[in-house]
Amino acid sequence: MPASPRTARAINDRLALRLLQQDGPLTAGQLKKLTGLSRPTVADLVERLTASGFVQVVGEAGETRRGPNAKLYGIVADRAHLAALDVRTEGVTVLVSDLVGAVRAEAALPIGGDTGTGPAVEQAVAHVERVLKEAGADRLHTVGIGAPGLIDPAGGELRDSSGLPEWHRQLVAALQERLPEARVHVENETNLAALAEQREGAARDRDTFVLLWLGHGTGAAVVLDGTLRRGASGGTGEIGFLPVPGTPSLPTATDCDGGFHSLAGSAAITQLASDHGVSAAPRTHEPPAAGAVREAVRAVAGGAESAEGADLAGASGRFLDALADRLAVGVASVVAVLDPGCVVLGGEVGQAGGAELASRVAARVRRMSPLPTEVRPGALGGGAVLRGALLTARDRAQDQVFAPPER
Repeated sequence: MPASPRTARAINDRLALRLLQQDGPLTAGQLKKLTGLSRPTVADLVERLTASGFVQVVGEAGETRRGPNAKLYGIVADRAHLAALDVRTEGVTVLVSDLVGAVRAEAALPIGGDTGTGPAVEQAVAHVERVLKEAGADRLHTVGIGAPGLIDPAGGELRDSSGLPEWHRQLVAALQERLPEARVHVENETNLAALAEQREGAARDRDTFVLLWLGHGTGAAVVLDGTLRRGASGGTGEIGFLPVPGTPSLPTATDCDGGFHSLAGSAAITQLASDHGVSAAPRTHEPPAAGAVREAVRAVAGGAESAEGADLAGASGRFLDALADRLAVGVASVVAVLDPGCVVLGGEVGQAGGAELASRVAARVRRMSPLPTEVRPGALGGGAVLRGALLTARDRAQDQVFAPPER
């Protein structure tokens, strides 16, 4: 059954808006080529979207031809403002953008572990309001939040998790109360990192892969056939609880000590580096382990330029080998169950290790598993969570904002 004229117009409008969002300002001729629509249909939709306030003329094409230059049409980006939050145990980073994702302001706020729940929530909400003001935005349309822990797949709430600050769970409700017009969405941080790596990072050519998060803690995100898999309780990828050899005990339902986290968490990696004589001053807002891994990779690349350099390169190589041994245990376990074909080492540690660490892990996985698996370093590092939160907020906002009234 053919679509009604109203439905056809709505479909065409949404297609044009998506193209303008993805490809930037376009002329009517470019929209005609990209959509395959007729010239009169494109002229009609451009007029309709301009009158509705979704699109405006932003310039002229620089084409040399007779007559006036073609007008360039672009989305009215200030029609809505978005916020992305990366909530960590030690603080929160906030980013505010316009509707097409252009960043207007960004700032991080540390929150000490001894800060009470009420004060921590107030500090975080006030920080969001400050960044919003700095961005020159009157109000927010959509807020995307990335946080550690389990997300209830039914209601979308952050579930109570041992070891995580209570202010994490209360923050969502507080934001909704202070910003009543905003739509607030929360997602597991590793899932958002996987979304960002798939859309803009190391997994852009993969519709099936696993992201192994290596930051302060560990986690995994599973993308199969282009779809993020959350599991029955929202716990897919809680690899920190995976029982593994090499730990003195087993994890429990409330504590991942004794699981893979005990081998690959930041504290464990930092201790492993120290055991091999490798250390590095951590950067601000970065797990100490990432600095040690970065220093080790740099030392290995530097080689034996001097006797001291040779000793450091040797110790660094042994540290990276030992770390690869540990990571391969988790990667091989995931591969045996899911056969994703590709594992991305994400987070700050994965990015710091780069191709050097990824290649060592891949070599060990080849010896441990008959399933061919590519191991790649993440491209976005710790920033993947914030980027994923922004992408999610933008997608959700556009689904609502890009709904032109039918005429």
